Amino acid sequence: MQAMILAAGLGSRMRPLTDHTPKPLLPVAGKPLLEYQIERLVNAGVDSILINVSYLANQIDDFIHSRDWPIPIGLSHEEHPLETAGGIQKALEQGNLDPGKPILLINGDIWCDYNFSNLSELPPHSSGHLILTHNPQHNPDGDFLLAGDGTVHPKRAQIPSQVDSMIPLTFSGISLLAPELIPSSQQQPPPLALGPILRSAAELGLITGEHFEGYWLDVGTPERLQELEEKILKGRE
Repeated sequence: MQAMILAAGLGSRMRPLTDHTPKPLLPVAGKPLLEYQIERLVNAGVDSILINVSYLANQIDDFIHSRDWPIPIGLSHEEHPLETAGGIQKALEQGNLDPGKPILLINGDIWCDYNFSNLSELPPHSSGHLILTHNPQHNPDGDFLLAGDGTVHPKRAQIPSQVDSMIPLTFSGISLLAPELIPSSQQQPPPLALGPILRSAAELGLITGEHFEGYWLDVGTPERLQELEEKILKGRE
C-alpha cells in the first residue's frame, strides 16, 4: 500500500504561524502534525510514503532526513504550485508513485481517527473511494452526496432514479485513488485540481465513498490547531 501526503500548500489561513514554518511542521502537543500522519500510516501497514513539498520545502526535507523511519519516505519537490492532481501527476510521471497500485491520498493538514488500513483496496468498479465526514461550520453544505448504495455524486448532479438516501457530506481529505483517474500532463498540463476530476468521475458512477462518523478536523487555522492540541493533551490525562 502506497500513500501520498499533500504538504505543498502555503498555509495562508494559518498565518502568522506559517510565515517561517510550513504548516505540516507546526507543533501539536509537542510533535509536528506531519509526524502524527506518518506514524498512523506506518501503523496501518503502508509500505511507502511520498510527500509533495514546495513552500519552505527544505524544512520538511531536513525533518524527514533527521529521523530513522521504518519505511521509505520520499519527497516530490514542486517548484511551482501544481494543485493536488498536478502533484499526483508529476509523482506518477517521475516514477515516485507506482502506477499499478492505488494511491492512499491524505491532506497534510487534517486530523482524523479513521483507520487507514481499511483502504488497502478499491471497491469493485470504483476509480476512487472517498472518506466523507460531517459538515463543519465552515462547510455547512458539504462537498458531495453519498447514496445508500455507497456511490458518490456531485451535489447538483442528475441522480439516477434507483438511488436513494442521499446525504450531503464533506470530503475529509482522505481517499484511495486509482492512478488512471489522473490524466497525463500531455492530456491536461498542470496546475491541475483534483475536485473537478472527482466530480466528473462521480457523474459517471465511478466514485464510491463511506461516511466516517469519528473525530475529524481540518487543521487550517490557528484556532483549530489550538483545538486539536487541547484534544490531544486531554487524551493524555
